[in-house]
Amino acid sequence: MHPLDRLTRQMALVSWRAFLPLVPSYASARNRVQAGHDNVSRLGASIRFRTLLEDEIIAETLAEHSFQIAEKWLQEICWRRYWKGWLEINPQVWTQWRQRVRSLPQQLPAETLARARAVMCGESGVACMDVIARELIETGYLHNHARMWWASFWVHVEKLPWELGADFFFRHLIDADPASNTLSWRWVAGLQTRGKSYLVKLSNIEKYAPNYLTGNTAGSERLADGAVVASIVEEAGDVAKKVPMQYPTALGPTSNRTGLWIHPDDLTPEIGPLALLAPVSVAACLSGYVYSQTYQLSSQRAASLHAVLGDGLERAAAHYACPALALETDDPVAGLCSWVRENELAEVVAFAPMIGPIHDMLPRLSASFAAMGTRLTLIRRVSDATAFSFATAGFFPFWVKMSRHFK
Repeated sequence: MHPLDRLTRQMALVSWRAFLPLVPSYASARNRVQAGHDNVSRLGASIRFRTLLEDEIIAETLAEHSFQIAEKWLQEICWRRYWKGWLEINPQVWTQWRQRVRSLPQQLPAETLARARAVMCGESGVACMDVIARELIETGYLHNHARMWWASFWVHVEKLPWELGADFFFRHLIDADPASNTLSWRWVAGLQTRGKSYLVKLSNIEKYAPNYLTGNTAGSERLADGAVVASIVEEAGDVAKKVPMQYPTALGPTSNRTGLWIHPDDLTPEIGPLALLAPVSVAACLSGYVYSQTYQLSSQRAASLHAVLGDGLERAAAHYACPALALETDDPVAGLCSWVRENELAEVVAFAPMIGPIHDMLPRLSASFAAMGTRLTLIRRVSDATAFSFATAGFFPFWVKMSRHFK
């Protein structure tokens, strides 16, 4: 199967239902990094883009397996939601990270930047870490353990800025999520949970991913147990909690000239609070300029965005029985404004974007729509609003509250 084929909702459902019988063995099998990664679900991208809903996975899991048997699997499904909720309360962490990604290349010494480029290209001299870097570039995917090992190598062995390592992952991982990626890197660096850094150990790689060491152990002594010392990483700015934006969870009366805007944060509008909407047009923005210039995404990462948006538009056209347009534009806000004018829309409805690239568009988009006399109505799924309200501390307090809804 071509990797992009996995991203359609149809194939995501096929993959999920093939994996469902394996849920009881997930807890014991998930840590091993093996060829093909058949011991894990590979559903991260489908969940990130919401071509497959967490609510669906949770309901089908518990219809087939007991909570006790499936608990580790259910926790994994909820981690991404936890990170999203935490970032909703701490949105400045995303903003500060993006600012650092832009400023660090101008501030760091040339030799540091050259070393960073070499490590990203898989030319660090530590063979097992170079295999991971090349795997990421070639496939757009890494097992979770490989992500943690490589991130720890970058921060605590190479002593490079975590922000640039996180950007490398964000540019290449097909399932890259603004919250999960940014906050997981902060956790490895010791910022997310103060005093707790994640340190890569050669013994873990030997146990869980011996294939990374087969035939070439060059540089492995740098990862030997006890050899890796945590870097002291300073916080880039204020992380005082904010009051998150509240969005309605149900759709009220809408205009008879309403459009539906879909975006990569939630691509299954036909299920949930927008299912009964009667739009006259549906639109999604595709922006090669934003992908290549603003975020410098890899070609396969950009292709994945095209694939999921195309699939979402196709399903929306069928469900809502109206035109569904892919707006190819350098400026997504201008593209959406042109769509509004051409379709004489009085209102545009969408799922509220999560903190990240789409959310960053909202101030300008809202102002542009208001200037045209068009209302922008943003809706949040009830289950998201509930989950995000629990994400005020660490994951396990979140999980205690969240899991009560499953039993």
